[in-house]
Amino acid sequence: METLTRNGDFRRAYARGKSFAHPALVTYTLRNRAGVCRFGITASKKLGNAVQRNRCRRVISEALRTLDEPIRGNWDLVFVARARTKDIKSTQLREIMRGHLRKAGAIAPGEGK
Repeated sequence: METLTRNGDFRRAYARGKSFAHPALVTYTLRNRAGVCRFGITASKKLGNAVQRNRCRRVISEALRTLDEPIRGNWDLVFVARARTKDIKSTQLREIMRGHLRKAGAIAPGEGK
């Protein structure tokens, strides 16, 4: 899995992608032609200072890293931290993320826990 780095890739996911919202996480999913699954994580200044924003990013990346199911196909995934992200653990966020990815079709409905 690669990371999204270009602003245009993020903007494309926001504009054309499908979004799934939860009070702790918003997930944008978009199929790509890059031949590989790519992801990006954002945390706005509304969440707090740099320490709090970095914690949000770490929690999201750890939840993604420990996701049991393989992501099927080529996807651009953008995870946006929300206010409740800084108050929850990565294990709780992983379940939210799993639900979003199942709804998008990125992971099979019956896989994992």
